[in-house]
Amino acid sequence: MLVAEKNQFAYSRRIVWEHLISHEREAMLHMGEDFKRYMKRAKTERETVILTREIAENNGYKPVEKVLSPLKSGDRVYQVIKGKALIMAIIGERPLDEGVNIIGAHVDSPRLDLKVHPLYEHSGLALLKSHYYGGIKKYQWLSLPLALHGVVIRNDGSKIDICLGEDDGDPVFTITDILPHLAKEQMDKKVTEAFPGESLNALCGSLPIENNDIKERVKESILGILNRQYGIIEEDFISAELELVPAISPRDVGLDRSLVGAYGQDDRVCAYGLLMAMIGINRPINTSVGIFADKEEIGSVGNTGMQSNFFANFMAELLNKTTGQYNDLMLRRTMRFSRALSADVNAAVDPGFEDVMEKNNAARLGCGPVVTKYTGSGGKKGANDAHAEFMARVRKIFNDHHIIWQTGELGKVDQGGGGTIAYMLANYGMDVVDCGIALLGMHSPFEISHKADIYMMYKGYKAFLDL
Repeated sequence: MLVAEKNQFAYSRRIVWEHLISHEREAMLHMGEDFKRYMKRAKTERETVILTREIAENNGYKPVEKVLSPLKSGDRVYQVIKGKALIMAIIGERPLDEGVNIIGAHVDSPRLDLKVHPLYEHSGLALLKSHYYGGIKKYQWLSLPLALHGVVIRNDGSKIDICLGEDDGDPVFTITDILPHLAKEQMDKKVTEAFPGESLNALCGSLPIENNDIKERVKESILGILNRQYGIIEEDFISAELELVPAISPRDVGLDRSLVGAYGQDDRVCAYGLLMAMIGINRPINTSVGIFADKEEIGSVGNTGMQSNFFANFMAELLNKTTGQYNDLMLRRTMRFSRALSADVNAAVDPGFEDVMEKNNAARLGCGPVVTKYTGSGGKKGANDAHAEFMARVRKIFNDHHIIWQTGELGKVDQGGGGTIAYMLANYGMDVVDCGIALLGMHSPFEISHKADIYMMYKGYKAFLDL
């Protein structure tokens, strides 16, 4: 009879902190501080791309369009797509058509976008109409200080960058909620009905212009301020992309400072880990590719989302500049033989809402990055569902490099679910699995991550790419 020692055959999650030696704990805490600085500057997809490009260039990456052929092993290139997505690569020792190692994250997050005609006046107040972007609980965006970020393109083609509400001396915006004394009808409604999307209008002023001949004097006063400060007029809103985001800086959470609270960690925490991995690699065996995509929260549509051709176009450019030639068969072979991680977050067990999770298959904070075999909903609808062979490959890479990791799924079978860019990468024929850290409060204005998970995610991404 076989007698097993305790836990010799059983699987159990490990707590990252308990397995880190002194210098690794210091590195973890240092990375947590760096991550907070990154998140403070990266509150929109445009800002994330600007910051990512800046860090990439400071670490030897050059625009692929400006690099002369042929590219050789160790060369670092990147490409910005419409200012809202970015892709970068380090050329490896093996030919591209033997396959490359890819990690794809997304840099957009749920938010409130201003409508094309946002500014109006009501009851002596000026307000901004919004349309929410991505999946949010609308009530979480009420009675919250909001900052305005984005760009305005004027009629002459000049671009005005706007970032208002982040500095201590800046004014902020807010969406007011009804007082509890008068909220009986509101509180009797379902949450989905109590906070209609058309009510998400941000307060932006109250002082009227001193001209009684003008009908909407407060609105005119706000337009005057915008013109004096930014040189824009009301029609310029038509060619603008302006987003309301929480005016909250990233903060340590907990007395032990082990957690990070910040807006936009889905999915900029994975984008950060990917960026750190891409700048930490020198000369990989296989070419390493990092994707920072847009529009994932609304289906990866448009020419900056993963359903567009920007990734394939970049790979075609790499093939042409490494071999001096390009054809469709080479591109198809490169994609088919490639391997990818879809870098996206998962949900951690929340002690206040544990009934929505199935505990044996739910991720936990502090136990490392989460490898998610499948996402989807209602019978894995929309899932990539990674093959067992590829799960074994990723498992071996992580174990061989002493990465502490875990598995997880997004809630109970019939509870809900979600999707990532994994299946879009798989459409090229490559093997893909989801891998990112777990969050509390996902899609809220203040999401929570664990510093140990961020550190171990970075190490895992680096191990996967650096082969």
